Amino acid sequence: SLVVLFGATAGAYGAKLGSDERELILLVWQVVDLHSKKVGTLHKSLVKADNLDLSDQCREVSGLTPEGLGKAEPLDRVLQQFSQLVSSDLKVLGRSSYTLCSDGQLLIRQVLHPETSKKNFLLSDCFYSFYDLRKEFHTCYPSSAAVKDQTIKTMAEYLGLGTDEAEEDFGVWQVKTMVAIIFSMLSEGCNHVFTEPETVKYKYETGPCLVKYWKTWIKPLSSFFFLCSSKSETVDSETVIRARGLPWQSSDQDIARFFKGLNIAKGGVALCLNSQGRRNGEALVRFVNSEQRDLALERHKHHMGSRYIEVYKATGEEFLKIAGGTSNEVAQFLSKENQVIIRMRGLPFTATQEDVLGFLGPECPVTGGKEGLLFVKYPDGRPTGDAFVLFSCEEYAQNALKKHKEILGKRYIELFRSTAAEVQQVVLNRYMSTPLIPTLPTPIIPVIPPPYTIATGSIRDCVRLRGLPYTAGIDDILEFMGDATGDIKPHGVHMVLNQQGRPSGDAFIQMKSADKAFMVAQKCHKKMMKDRYVEVFQCSGEEMNFVLMGGTLNRSGLSPPPCKLPCLSPPAYAAFQTAAVIPAEAAALYQPQALLPTTRTPQASAAAPPAVTYYPAQAAQLYMNYTAYYPSPPVSPTTVGYIAAPPGAVAAAATATHTPILPQPGALVRMQGLPYNTGMKEILSFFQGYQYAPDDYNGLIQLSDQARSVLQAPKEWVCL
Repeated sequence: SLVVLFGATAGAYGAKLGSDERELILLVWQVVDLHSKKVGTLHKSLVKADNLDLSDQCREVSGLTPEGLGKAEPLDRVLQQFSQLVSSDLKVLGRSSYTLCSDGQLLIRQVLHPETSKKNFLLSDCFYSFYDLRKEFHTCYPSSAAVKDQTIKTMAEYLGLGTDEAEEDFGVWQVKTMVAIIFSMLSEGCNHVFTEPETVKYKYETGPCLVKYWKTWIKPLSSFFFLCSSKSETVDSETVIRARGLPWQSSDQDIARFFKGLNIAKGGVALCLNSQGRRNGEALVRFVNSEQRDLALERHKHHMGSRYIEVYKATGEEFLKIAGGTSNEVAQFLSKENQVIIRMRGLPFTATQEDVLGFLGPECPVTGGKEGLLFVKYPDGRPTGDAFVLFSCEEYAQNALKKHKEILGKRYIELFRSTAAEVQQVVLNRYMSTPLIPTLPTPIIPVIPPPYTIATGSIRDCVRLRGLPYTAGIDDILEFMGDATGDIKPHGVHMVLNQQGRPSGDAFIQMKSADKAFMVAQKCHKKMMKDRYVEVFQCSGEEMNFVLMGGTLNRSGLSPPPCKLPCLSPPAYAAFQTAAVIPAEAAALYQPQALLPTTRTPQASAAAPPAVTYYPAQAAQLYMNYTAYYPSPPVSPTTVGYIAAPPGAVAAAATATHTPILPQPGALVRMQGLPYNTGMKEILSFFQGYQYAPDDYNGLIQLSDQARSVLQAPKEWVCL
């Protein structure tokens, strides 16, 4: 038996059904006995959506109203009624089993599965197998239009079925016509047989990237799967997409849930890592065929929690760069099927397998004991402090995640969900090479002119803009502010960037007074910018400063930043007209590697001019200052870069007295990974045997008298 099923949402109709994330509002169905060619009762059920705001197209096509839908049952109750009524009709017809049959795949894959997944209730097994009437029709009538161009109306016209859509209620006509089409396909001239239903995977299958080869191995003509081991192997580019904007804590299972209803290839979710080996909010997803990929592209800007996810086409080559290639060690580690992978970070470099197993304890046993552990090492064999662990079930993995930030030795350990693709990337150190998807241009240090300081205090003379379009620039913000632009302090617009260096949708603006800030918040709150409304709130300089320094501002109050130092991040374009030098605090802490060239000789050192960071004068406005907000963990600030200044700017900076000038190139180094209790003496002891010039730094780094005396104490050094 077939159950012919038709549905509609509160939004788009036809080929765009489900593409706008609107909820289901109508289900119509009828049981068809293929042997006796009898039908059951036709049922029509309205569904009460959480959002009863119907689109114009929905109102016009369906004739439904919010008032009528408000009296309907919610989706979970309607689906229960569906199962009960279908069972009753089957009993009357003398049948016990059935398969769904729908007009295309959108209702099942793009509406029912995603919506029930978001609402956290399970669909019955019947929704994981169905017949696509359009495909069956094209198989029965090969000379008909292509599957993607078929509709209920075109199929009826091809068969010459004289049904008038206006004579029936919306949904009823569609089901009756579909039943008539099925009976035509079952007639003696066609004798069509429904044999191969479409299937929806119950769950995402984890594992390494697989490419299938036919090879003789012990038994002739046996089918074997091999790990992708070289970039010469191909993955069909028509099956791969790139998802961008993912929460940093999202796992492969979260991504699979976002694409619920679509069939992802085994091991087909590859989380992308940045140059530090941390997730960058992007993933490449490989589907079983191009049809599934095309449906995935229709989920562009659908939501995962409160964030919308961008979905774009990608290539098989990009996927293989992330998910392909492995070593024997990784292959053996990932050879176990259906394992939950947890990544451990921050392990002591001396940690052994016994230490890790003891840390996890008996409540979360590792699959295979020591064989279920994989330590990550640098190419020279040194441990990185990372490890991957296999667990046989979700319960053990959850127990392990509860140990997040517990102490092993003298260090706290971070635990996160991971994937097979991440294992391959991290263990092979592929993230050390050029990123697959560049997220930023060559970075530069944003500098602040000497007169500028970020405001502090409790005076509410600032406003916060939330919900800005990600493409919004300085001109868009100034246009949005309108006449209030003249009341903005110089360099008073601060864009907050996310961990990828892109605009986060937030900005802070310093106004000339609290009254001006109040007027702007009243006038501009929920005003439209492009296609989005922007929320505007009045706030204090202290609140703004907390966020710009890495903290968060939410309903429960202020959350302190991970450190008390500004997180500098590259702007999208030049924002200052004049050259400026790096502020002392920023120069001391965010000195780029480009400032560390090869060892200089005394002669070259004497002749070389002082190096300063220069900001090219390209913009006419002086409003913009970019500041980054980097949530933690696991995201950390990206490496900043360096731009050499023109000779004139160097000379001008050298004569300036208000700001210290950086020493000559090669004089500064930055240390990362220091223990939190490290003092000045430990650092000096670490560098014992190397020459340094403390006098050059007195004006650059703020030191106490005690620290300066330690630095200036005579010691024996070996010249570097």
